[in-house]
Amino acid sequence: MRADRLLSLLFLLQTHGRMSAPDLSTRLEVSVRTILRDVEALSSAGVPVWTERGRGGGIALMPNWRTDVSGFTTAEARALFSGASGTGDPQRGAWESAVRKLLAATPEGRREPFRRAATRILVEPGGWRSRQRDHPHLAELQEAVFSARRIRMRYRSAGATRTSARTLDPLGLVAKGGVWYLVGKVADGERLFRVDRVLDVELLDDTVADDLPELAAVWARLRAEVERHDTSGTPVRMRVAAGDAGLLLRIADAQLLDEPRVVAHGEEVEITATFRALPAARAVLLGLGTTVHVLEPAELVADLVRTARDVLERYGDPGAQAE
Repeated sequence: MRADRLLSLLFLLQTHGRMSAPDLSTRLEVSVRTILRDVEALSSAGVPVWTERGRGGGIALMPNWRTDVSGFTTAEARALFSGASGTGDPQRGAWESAVRKLLAATPEGRREPFRRAATRILVEPGGWRSRQRDHPHLAELQEAVFSARRIRMRYRSAGATRTSARTLDPLGLVAKGGVWYLVGKVADGERLFRVDRVLDVELLDDTVADDLPELAAVWARLRAEVERHDTSGTPVRMRVAAGDAGLLLRIADAQLLDEPRVVAHGEEVEITATFRALPAARAVLLGLGTTVHVLEPAELVADLVRTARDVLERYGDPGAQAE
């Protein structure tokens, strides 16, 4: 236990710089006297740690002295801190290597819970029936973020037929629902770019500004703006056999804006859900055929009837053709 505490003490001093003995004793849950004994033990082992009494004093390591107990490479440390564990992430290999080193540094008797967690917990970022998206320039954008480099990129916006050139300061990258987004600062503010729409990237020699806003705050604002534009949707009320409700909800999940409301009615359930748009509702519900009975809105019911008639007209009546 003391060896673990000495390493924890060393890591705290490396991370926070000068710290007071009472602060260290609180963090490590030991007495101040024990902290002072541990400092003496570190000093005897050759660690350049020193104490200074009085106001503004404390315990600190000599300036610029570091120890690399983990043996992490730069890539492994980046991957570990950015949580780059998803399939298809360019940092996946470095992340796995860092986890192996952490496991090797854990005492043998305490490794089994970590091994079990690694094999019994799986995170799948995409939704049901979502396709794996291609992000060919994700590695370059990650490097731009890590090295604080300005970038120039070619980008195609949604629905656009032509590309545009953008020069921006990358604030960071966000993965949401299996899709990567680049948050960047351009001349007129912060913008959101889908990484799978980036056509090429050039890292410039210029470094990003020192006064960039925090990624979390900018992402929250941009996400709220996107969700505000997406809140109208198409509310749909429908009935389905209780045994088919799960299938309907799994298929429709990616096109829903809110949590569906489900009410039991005997052997059927009534589901009220908001689809992103009427065409999305039509595509999902037509595929389910007579499994689902749409009650509202009337506009969607009429659209389904019209589409079904169009399909029948195109393919004709198979029974009549057979005669």
